[in-house]
Amino acid sequence: MERTSRRDARARVVGVLAESGAVSRADLARRAALAPSTVSAVVSELHAAGLVVEPAEPVHPSERGTVGRPPVLIALHRRAGVVAGIDFGKRHLRLAISDLSHALLAERHRTLDADLPAKEAIALAKEVFADALEEAEVARDEVVGIGLGLPGPVHRPSGELGNSTILPGWAGTRAAEAVAEALELPVEVENDANLGALGEWMWGAGRGAAHMAYVKAATGIGAGFIVANAPYVGAGGTAGELGHTVVDPGGPICRCGNRGCLETFAGAPAILSSLRDVHGDGLTLQDAVALAIRGDAGCQRAIADAGTAIGTAVATLCNLFNPHRVVVGGDLGAAGEFLLAPLRESLLRGAIRSAAEDVTVVQGELGDRAEVLGAVALVLGRGAEATTA
Repeated sequence: MERTSRRDARARVVGVLAESGAVSRADLARRAALAPSTVSAVVSELHAAGLVVEPAEPVHPSERGTVGRPPVLIALHRRAGVVAGIDFGKRHLRLAISDLSHALLAERHRTLDADLPAKEAIALAKEVFADALEEAEVARDEVVGIGLGLPGPVHRPSGELGNSTILPGWAGTRAAEAVAEALELPVEVENDANLGALGEWMWGAGRGAAHMAYVKAATGIGAGFIVANAPYVGAGGTAGELGHTVVDPGGPICRCGNRGCLETFAGAPAILSSLRDVHGDGLTLQDAVALAIRGDAGCQRAIADAGTAIGTAVATLCNLFNPHRVVVGGDLGAAGEFLLAPLRESLLRGAIRSAAEDVTVVQGELGDRAEVLGAVALVLGRGAEATTA
């Protein structure tokens, strides 16, 4: 191979390994669209540099040959780089560290005070990050990048969080810049629902779906999209504000200033308000979901009503976008069929037949880890670029 073609081949091989984790040589050649001999040459180079390992583990039984020894998996070595993901919510901080073979090395979760100022939240993230590095036995200079998730529209050119009343303490903060300065590492910021879509598509209920929507239903309601096997965030990064889809023009005033947005019927504040007379002021969305699962009829009804409202908005989403799969996550998504059954019924009523027939609606598999794992996935590509530099 000439130098330019060798560099391109190496970039393709490392990119596949960073995206897919451990794969066989045959699968690597297919996914990278390279000849087996080219893949062997590149793998030999990477192995000599200590950047890949070949674990003596067979591939999944469905991928094995029927004769002879099963192929072994090739994966990026930890020394190729490490990435981190951070997800901030209204009351939580989640952090994960992974190597480029997709092996999780450490995870952390902290509860935050509501409306914590950005400066204090970032200071806590710095402490949690240092603890996680120590647990994973990773040096800071091994980390090639950090993905950051925030619940609100992210202005793509500046990395600034837009008008988000979920995290009012972050309003006007250039989040990527502030976190990068505190942690002394490159940071890429994205809306949390977009990261949830990426996480579920790569590792969860969205695997294999070329066109997918992820709905995060929690304090607010957001959506993230995979289009033709790639994330879609829109021209300015604000695609997916599903919670501000108007489902009733004469409905309650929303925090965004409009009337009748989906969030005014199906966001956590609306659900909890409907249950206040029965359960008082101390109920959380997680409490309501747990009570519904245990048989509380009032909580089941409140969640079903939210599912019906979300289904109305998702029907429009399906008419416009025509996804193969809709994955529902977030705190409300944990209610499972109490939410999904009325959501599907509403979707079927509101979507045109061809769009409704094309889509399946499923519960997310990653739970409350979807967004932080999506943040990890966001920067796996950066790690691959660093490896091929």
